[in-house]
Amino acid sequence: MSLVDVSNVSAGLFITGAIFILLIFSLLSFGILKMFQQQVRTGWYSFAGAVVSSVVFGLILNQWFI
Repeated sequence: MSLVDVSNVSAGLFITGAIFILLIFSLLSFGILKMFQQQVRTGWYSFAGAVVSSVVFGLILNQWFI
């Protein structure tokens, strides 16, 4: 195992990644919670929101940071 140098990561990339990671995983958690509460439609909407957020995150990374 070796050390990883993260000094070259820009602040914009870090903030964008943090926001989208929080958004995606909170939507997934909310979807699982709603499925356990037997609110299937709301759960599927949350899962769809997580997928859409993942795609948007990938597009933003591809356009701005790569």
